[in-house]
Amino acid sequence: MQHSLDRILTTHTGSLPRPGRLLELLKKKDESQPLEAAEFDKAVRDGVKEVVRRQIECGLDIVNDGEMGKIGYATYVKDRLNGFAAEGGFPPMADVMEFPEFAQRMIADEGLRTLKTPACNGPITWKDREAAQKDIGIFTEGLKGLKPTDTFMTAASPGVIALFLENKYFPSHEKYIEALAVAMKDEYDAIHKAGFVLQLDCPDLAVGRHTRFASANIEDFRKIVALHVDAINHAISDIPADRVRLHLCWGNYEGPHHHDVPLRQIIEPVLKAKVGAISFEGANPRHEHEWAVFKEVKLPPDKVIIPGVIDSSTNYIEHPDVVADRIVRFAQVVGRENVIAGTDCGFATFAAYLPIDPSIAWAKLRTLADGARIASEHLWQNG
Repeated sequence: MQHSLDRILTTHTGSLPRPGRLLELLKKKDESQPLEAAEFDKAVRDGVKEVVRRQIECGLDIVNDGEMGKIGYATYVKDRLNGFAAEGGFPPMADVMEFPEFAQRMIADEGLRTLKTPACNGPITWKDREAAQKDIGIFTEGLKGLKPTDTFMTAASPGVIALFLENKYFPSHEKYIEALAVAMKDEYDAIHKAGFVLQLDCPDLAVGRHTRFASANIEDFRKIVALHVDAINHAISDIPADRVRLHLCWGNYEGPHHHDVPLRQIIEPVLKAKVGAISFEGANPRHEHEWAVFKEVKLPPDKVIIPGVIDSSTNYIEHPDVVADRIVRFAQVVGRENVIAGTDCGFATFAAYLPIDPSIAWAKLRTLADGARIASEHLWQNG
């Protein structure tokens, strides 16, 4: 895992806006409409090449493929694994449901209304084992001639798959998580073997508290977090910890969020994940104050943090000084070398759901890099 040895490094959480034609093709694929494979592959290749170039132009150090070929960061697995042929549904969000008129507004959003979340109704086996290799090949091709500081690729964690794709087959949640971990290990290993940092997307460790497990008390939810972390540790057992980063969040949507579980209540089981970096929200109004958690909870010496210093749920473009202030607060608590500046979440976690205008998303990434430069000057000049 890269450390910020002479300046604050920058990255983001994974998903970036897809070009218009690629988005159309992704929707057709998701709806099982006729699709020319060659046209789709070319659109993904062109999208990855462009998105890698734009990340580097924005000043990002650690870049990825923007998840160009995925309809959603968690639901893409339904196209790669057998066992998801039943109809499912995402559980209601406890915070949103307390405000019925706001809930109706969210439901009316086409990007969310058309989101397909099937359920597991059979054994989990590989249907398209080559899909991950195709992603790896396209990203490798898109990097030709470019030299970012480091690279990463995202993959859904067992827990987030279970969050979105409900279980209608396995006798218990534990058995479902175990089966998912066994299956997804192949994809995780492939990303590592290709030389990329693996990012495991794990919103279930936080947003699960006010969705799928809203009825659980905090102690029971902490046990669920521990179960999911154990599954992750099993699935990445053949990958060095410093080549894995974990992203957790409370849901990448503009909403009340007043039922979000506090970071302090989940951070200790999360830190038991055998990964080199933890990415989490640190910019939005519900979680910006939680930099102070690390005054009380000591960051293990083998980990760095990737706090979000850019809010991914608002079209406000942060001032670079605001970004720098956020970075400096974390750096003063955990050490400047242990902070990589990131975003709260992705800018297109589901391809069709774009709460942030694409051009504004890129502007926000530029201000991330600007803020990191300001923070670097402060932290290294002032020791």
